[in-house]
Amino acid sequence: MLTSSSKKSSLTWLVHLSVFLLVLIWTIPTAGLFVSSIRDKDQLSVSGWWTALASSEQKVVYRTPVPDSQIQEADQYVLKGNLFADSNASVSAFGFSSLKPDAFVVGSTATMKKGKTLTVQANGDYVVTSPVPFTKRGQRIFYTADVPPRFTLDNYREVLGSEGLAKSFINSLTVTIPSTVIPILMAAFAAYALAWMRFPGRALLLVTVVGLLVVPLQMSLIPLLKAYNFIGESFGVGSKTYLGIWLAHTAFGLPLAIYLLRNYIAGLPGEIIESARVDGASDFDIFRKIVLPLSFPALASFSIFQFLWVWNDLLVAMVFLGNNEEQLVLTGRLRELLGSRGGNWEILTASAFITILVPLAVFFALQRFLVRGLLAGSVK
Repeated sequence: MLTSSSKKSSLTWLVHLSVFLLVLIWTIPTAGLFVSSIRDKDQLSVSGWWTALASSEQKVVYRTPVPDSQIQEADQYVLKGNLFADSNASVSAFGFSSLKPDAFVVGSTATMKKGKTLTVQANGDYVVTSPVPFTKRGQRIFYTADVPPRFTLDNYREVLGSEGLAKSFINSLTVTIPSTVIPILMAAFAAYALAWMRFPGRALLLVTVVGLLVVPLQMSLIPLLKAYNFIGESFGVGSKTYLGIWLAHTAFGLPLAIYLLRNYIAGLPGEIIESARVDGASDFDIFRKIVLPLSFPALASFSIFQFLWVWNDLLVAMVFLGNNEEQLVLTGRLRELLGSRGGNWEILTASAFITILVPLAVFFALQRFLVRGLLAGSVK
């Protein structure tokens, strides 16, 4: 018969195992993203990150140098060289047509049109011969190569070396910091009023706040932008300004902030607040000297969520700031690096790690308050 201690021990092991599995599930994608960010882009495009330590098979097309490098041997004109610039890869098959890129085994001689021949060795050495001089571009060689693992920081260099990245980084901070501070200040006042002040319609306001939590951002963008443009035209304020995006992020973040802070503030000991009122403290004094210091865990929790949301945002930034080079945020700059057709998609992995540096610093600075702030008010 199992004792209570053995049951508790089994439950503890089950909890630890569950936590370990959850951490592992969340860690594997991040580890894969990091491995992909330091892989060679050619290998990244043909194999997954889990094969990073194994050789990969790549099908490549190579064009020999211009015919000026040809030499004459007897009655043949010859082009010689190596398919690899600085690699110890090996060729497994080759061809001279895109329809049959691996038609010949290495070491054999392929006969082409007009008496030309092509020979490719396993180490990448090739010889092209022709009975007449080469007068046009070099010969195309299709080959299949087994390439050993190759790691590089080129993706990071391309991202960090891009023009305007530093300006976009500053723009993101300019957008994110006020868009985090403003809703916190407004929500803190509103949360205190909904928690401890008595006035008509308080319950209806709280229900409205909860209802706004489920309103999709995409549905409210157009009405919000129209309202802002109308107000801007009335007061002579431009539509593509930082003020607009600050107000937009404040509007989108307020419902969650008010709900989170209200639950926390409502759970504070009522005796402290009542004692302060008996001593003659006003609501503003109570809020400033008692409620705010005690509510720091909830404020930190919301700060993490709001900062992460605004820092990683692209949609709202494009709507309220546009693609102006002087106001382009970091996510918009990285999108521009990909090109209109996403041709440089391999830099996404390096871009992801660059963009999470600041949010990670914020999270680790405030993470000890996160759980306390989220669970506050849920259990009395």
